[in-house]
Amino acid sequence: MSVMYTAIATAAGREGRAVSSDGKLDVQLDRPAEMGGKGEGTNPEQLFAAGYAACFASALDLTARRSKVDISDAAVTAEVGLGSNGSGGFALSVTLRVELPDDISPETGRELVEAAHQVCPYSNATRGNIPVDLVIE
Repeated sequence: MSVMYTAIATAAGREGRAVSSDGKLDVQLDRPAEMGGKGEGTNPEQLFAAGYAACFASALDLTARRSKVDISDAAVTAEVGLGSNGSGGFALSVTLRVELPDDISPETGRELVEAAHQVCPYSNATRGNIPVDLVIE
């Protein structure tokens, strides 16, 4: 694989800061209240959700342009769940909720979303590793 870009960030656990090497990302981290934290900062699951939603939206835009379909009003929401894997560790699950313009037929919408799921690097990284549900709204 020929690498086009490398993102670099450093964090020291769920509590503290996460900072990118260029300083453009600098966030306070904290455990969610649901996991016994104060919930005052963001957490890895929120960061993953934001990254996956943005990446999938970009992949969706690419597949729509290739198909000459206007989806300029589309939006993607990623829901990232964290739970026990049953073996003493933890696992993730993802639901991607894709909102498409009303004038897109259900068939075309499904084709574009499925194509985006094949193109998106996050989808390719998670495929076979964690469950990812695609929901068209």
